[in-house]
Amino acid sequence: MSDAGLVFFHGPMGAGKSTFALQTHFNQGRQGRSGLLLTTLDRSGDHVVTSRIGLSAQASAVTVDDAVDEVVLRRHEAAALDYVVCDEAQFLRRRQVDQLARLVDEAEIDVVAFGLLTDFRATLFPGSARLVEIADEVHRMQAIVLCWCGRPGFLNARIVGGEVARSGDVVAVGDTHDGPVIYHALCRRHFVEGRWRRDDTTLG
Repeated sequence: MSDAGLVFFHGPMGAGKSTFALQTHFNQGRQGRSGLLLTTLDRSGDHVVTSRIGLSAQASAVTVDDAVDEVVLRRHEAAALDYVVCDEAQFLRRRQVDQLARLVDEAEIDVVAFGLLTDFRATLFPGSARLVEIADEVHRMQAIVLCWCGRPGFLNARIVGGEVARSGDVVAVGDTHDGPVIYHALCRRHFVEGRWRRDDTTLG
């Protein structure tokens, strides 16, 4: 019986998911294990996993049309692959999460996925929902992310034109810095009110 597993780590913007993904990939490699780093829509827009603290590594990118298990097995000899680290897992399709599970169950490859749980509408991403449903382990990131008010920030607000967006495409890659689309982690109260900074009294 295989000891391989599918593990999902989730947290809001700024929780350190990509940093932890890179650290996991690094540590597994240090132990002599052969692995593959995957990403879907990294904030850099490139085939790289990047973290906001400046760490980065080359990765294999998958699109929404890819069969993830075939991509993994095509890019690596299955017999030589011990693990897969998948960043931005929220953007996977439900069927692609099932394909990750097949890598675990049929190829005996460990899969560790990292991603947001909910989108800017406070609605579960389909990929994250499927991971919660079928992963062997689900963990909320323990990094402390705070709303501007000091309460725990666990909802991901999308800020467009200085206001909290309530509609739009689910996928809009942005960052927490200056730009046309930025994100802030908010507590539930201020997410609902649409207040994303201390001096902002405009309701979204």
